[in-house]
Amino acid sequence: MDIKELTNFIAIAENGSISKAARELHISQPPLTKQLQRLETELNVTLFERTSKGVTLTKKRKNVLSESSVSHSFQ
Repeated sequence: MDIKELTNFIAIAENGSISKAARELHISQPPLTKQLQRLETELNVTLFERTSKGVTLTKKRKNVLSESSVSHSFQ
């Protein structure tokens, strides 16, 4: 996971929506979705539960956000 993927992951988690995160990051939604899918494939985990109302971190992945946020703040 590089810094861009980490930043995007945090934005998605904080916004609860890939579309909202894309707007915040000033990118379009489809490439952000693809990047998230590649990250999940690379890590061999499902990071978010997807619903029609947005996304939420899977229960087991909330600790990834905590660790990522701490790591990201030192960059």
